Amino acid sequence: MKKIIAGVLVLSTLVFGAMDEGKNPQGNKQMKMFQSVDMNKATIVQAGDAKMFCPSCGMTLPMFYKTNHSAVHGDHTEQYCSLHCLAETNMKNKGALKDIKVVDVTTLKFIDARTATYVVGSNKKGTMTMMSKYAFAKKSDAQMFVDKFGGKVKNFDDTYKIAAKSLEKEMKMIAKKQAMMAQKGEMMYNKMCKKTDLKFNSTAEAKAFVKSSKICGEMKGKKLQAVGIYLGRR
Repeated sequence: MKKIIAGVLVLSTLVFGAMDEGKNPQGNKQMKMFQSVDMNKATIVQAGDAKMFCPSCGMTLPMFYKTNHSAVHGDHTEQYCSLHCLAETNMKNKGALKDIKVVDVTTLKFIDARTATYVVGSNKKGTMTMMSKYAFAKKSDAQMFVDKFGGKVKNFDDTYKIAAKSLEKEMKMIAKKQAMMAQKGEMMYNKMCKKTDLKFNSTAEAKAFVKSSKICGEMKGKKLQAVGIYLGRR
């Protein structure tokens, strides 16, 4: 069982980015990703039982908050862990997303993505992508970020084009790694959880149920993500 969990931890790091010093949003004493903020500092703009999770990939939003985006999808607002997940959703829905916003790294507030200044390709790891993308309300803040961490200053349209161009390649990479995580999640579910016959439409929906029902105890973090991926695909 320890080998299974270790495998999930390594895999998640490969897919979702490297870790920096600090505590994660759940309070565990471990390295903290640059993208992460404490739960009480994250603004959640979507509603519903699964509001803490990205509707596309299911990842916990505060853990990747500095790359969070939001958009109006039909009659509701959705919040994504990354520009990748927003672009993937937009592609699958033929450009239906409107009123796109992004978190300003400096203030941690949502701002209009189309007026934001992005830094693409810094040495700070990205979310769901091999090329990081961070946004700022002020161009001067973006330039300071570049001076410290590298990367190139871009506007939203150019950044979105970069994300869209790499989308197919990244989706294949992520799908392969998530399939491996689903296998690990099935093993953990069978060993650690009470069984349920419920069907779920997404990883986010499955994670919300596991967390609220406690069928796997106080499961969280990468274990919860793996089990959520498995149940969301089952």
